[in-house]
Amino acid sequence: MSAWLPVAPCTPRDCAHHEGAARAALPAAALLFAGCALTLLGVLCVPAVLLLRPSHRDRLTRRWAYAVVRAFGVRIRITGSPAGRARPASGELVVANHVSWLDIPLVAAVFPARMVAKSEIRNWPLLGPVAALGGTLFIERDRLRSLPHAVKALAGALASGSRVAVFPQASTWCGRDGGGRFRPAAFQAAIDAGAAVRPVRISYRTTGTNAAGAAAFVGDDPLVASLWRVVTAAGLTAEIRVLPPVPADAGPDRRALARTVQSTVASDRANLPAASVHH
Repeated sequence: MSAWLPVAPCTPRDCAHHEGAARAALPAAALLFAGCALTLLGVLCVPAVLLLRPSHRDRLTRRWAYAVVRAFGVRIRITGSPAGRARPASGELVVANHVSWLDIPLVAAVFPARMVAKSEIRNWPLLGPVAALGGTLFIERDRLRSLPHAVKALAGALASGSRVAVFPQASTWCGRDGGGRFRPAAFQAAIDAGAAVRPVRISYRTTGTNAAGAAAFVGDDPLVASLWRVVTAAGLTAEIRVLPPVPADAGPDRRALARTVQSTVASDRANLPAASVHH
């Protein structure tokens, strides 16, 4: 791995453990099967979904992503203005902190968007070709020389009116120490395209505990272990806070814009007008 890439200090041993009640093995196994089956069903339906009109495609994507998170036994809490979920007339960069693999369907349940992903995913069986078909923007994270091309591709997508979602910490963090700093490359793309930045804050809690716990997917944690930890964690809730958009010219350069958005996402309690809890 390239030395310039960010590495989180979070480890499964220190950060990824459940602090609440646990589900029995049989109900947990049923949730695991349901979640994986629904995920696979969505993957297989991508070619057909792409034939739909954008508004219908977004609606179906939101419902599927929401159902995936719920199928794994995780409750969802959405806080913020529902108006912010509508597809913008121009491009929009959705920016979120990164805690877990659950973040991807959680963001899609609110903001269906083209995702930015590491280039290795393109070569994954089944998921790679489908991700490419769905408009995923692949980034070669370990090649610094490829960064200008990646920024140009991202700016082009935004300029064409696409909504693009990115996790600018470039690694998963458990969130207990605020996480890593937001890398500025994606924000340069927003500036180049004149696209607004939509910050969202992701957090996870179990009953009475405001910590990532079971949801944290950090370090060298195997995916299978993380999946099992999630489905056995009773009372796990995922919360996504929809924050007000930040204009691309909110700072003098990409680094200032990144700091502004990071501060907004890290802000513990923004005054948001509406909330909904789904069981």
